[in-house]
Amino acid sequence: MSDLKISFIVHGSGKAHFANTMRSVMAQSDAGTEIIIINPEDANIAPYLSELKEKGVQASASAIQSSSYAELLNTAFKAAKAPYLLYIDNRDTEIQLKQGIVELLFLEMQYQPNAGMVYADYELHENGTDKEIHLLKHHPGRLRDNQDYGKVFLFNKQALSDVGFADESLQFNTLYDLRLKLSEKHSLIHIANRYAGSLYTIKSSSTAHNVFDYLMAGKESQQEAEAVLSEHLKRINAYLEPGAYYNARPNPPEDATLKASVIIPVNNRPEFIGTAIESVQAQTVSDVEVIIVVNGGVDDPTIPEVERYQKGGDKYNPDKPQVQLLVFDINNLGLCLNMGAQVAKGQYYVQLDSDDRLKPDAVEKILAVYNSDPKIGMVIGSYEVWQLAEDGTYSRMEELPVVTHDEWTEENGRNNLLRINGAGAPRSIPIALIREMGFSMNEEPYARNYGEDYGMVLRISERHRIGRVWDAIYEVVRHSGGTDHSIDQATIDRNDEAKDFMRLETVQRRQIMKL
Repeated sequence: MSDLKISFIVHGSGKAHFANTMRSVMAQSDAGTEIIIINPEDANIAPYLSELKEKGVQASASAIQSSSYAELLNTAFKAAKAPYLLYIDNRDTEIQLKQGIVELLFLEMQYQPNAGMVYADYELHENGTDKEIHLLKHHPGRLRDNQDYGKVFLFNKQALSDVGFADESLQFNTLYDLRLKLSEKHSLIHIANRYAGSLYTIKSSSTAHNVFDYLMAGKESQQEAEAVLSEHLKRINAYLEPGAYYNARPNPPEDATLKASVIIPVNNRPEFIGTAIESVQAQTVSDVEVIIVVNGGVDDPTIPEVERYQKGGDKYNPDKPQVQLLVFDINNLGLCLNMGAQVAKGQYYVQLDSDDRLKPDAVEKILAVYNSDPKIGMVIGSYEVWQLAEDGTYSRMEELPVVTHDEWTEENGRNNLLRINGAGAPRSIPIALIREMGFSMNEEPYARNYGEDYGMVLRISERHRIGRVWDAIYEVVRHSGGTDHSIDQATIDRNDEAKDFMRLETVQRRQIMKL
């Protein structure tokens, strides 16, 4: 078998889709391939072996079983005779390879001698429809454990050997760990599909995207993924040790006459802004203010609603926190937050989205955390998820727990943040730090009013402790017009591109810090 080029590794099972996956593999086979069937369970693989022999294909097929997923992969990886291994992750879905995939991938490996893994765009067939799935190209900021790399991977066997193959101590994150390790020493190559250029098809039933899916993820799996990332960051010299590099936060600005400024960017939300304002005016701490930054221009219908709470308006009350109003004609959240901080009279900024609400003791509990340690440069709270019905009534979504983001630990939260997309809410930052550092204003590639505060959390956490409020002090309101109500794949990808670029910048900053 000295002329072997590629070894196929296919999951066998008694599931109906195994036969179709296997047929597409056998259609590729020639004298330069080998087929290894792993974890056959109750699948009848004898007919496939017989058919290969009858067709005169100079290939071998082996059945491998093992106790764990990582051990199973390693057994197959090490048994394979070819220099390149085409792993097909067909455990849960039917995968059909396109004709020419072997030739394309083999050529790619010849042209990319440092490639450790090749992955590719694919077609998704679900509920009777077909759509092309375009994956993101790998770079060192792709640190999320939930990023889609597809279901078919061509591995360089020597590269697998270089990183010690799969870690058999892992239960849930074998491929995540393997991908990170390969990226440290080798290139991860993405084959893109412009039109009708997908390398394979996945047949699956659809599931709607839910921004709160991560709340249902198993804690054991999450903790293992955190450990995988931490070890990766250590190997690339981007890990921040507990307590390292912390400094005292700057003194409040000289013009700070209040404890807190709640800054609310808003565009065309007249039906919500009153509720948001009133949640600030109901705070147990009275020396706060509301700064509304309208970015829809002078004709934005939100403006008259805000003016009702200012002097001369029918809802104005001089004994309650006062309301400032700024108006811009540029829909840029970073601009809104930065300009709000420029005119703020408070020592601390407190986040509030225009369609959400603060609990009455939110500011009080945030201030208590700041007062506990001068090195705290940001406070992050916890929140409940509420639903606004069409009839205008609010109800707590009881099936969702209070979102505490307890994966943000004192010891490792700032490292783990590079793996996850959320940091919790509401966020509070000293006004002096905002004036010094500034929120992102869509400088990152693909950024469109997304992640400007995520980037701030990453940067502040490098220099200061992040304090936490574990009680629910914020109410996120879901409604039909919300930005997280219905998100298409293009928006998801654009948002991921923006945050992954922030992660890339963070890794590069940290590597310089640790020189």
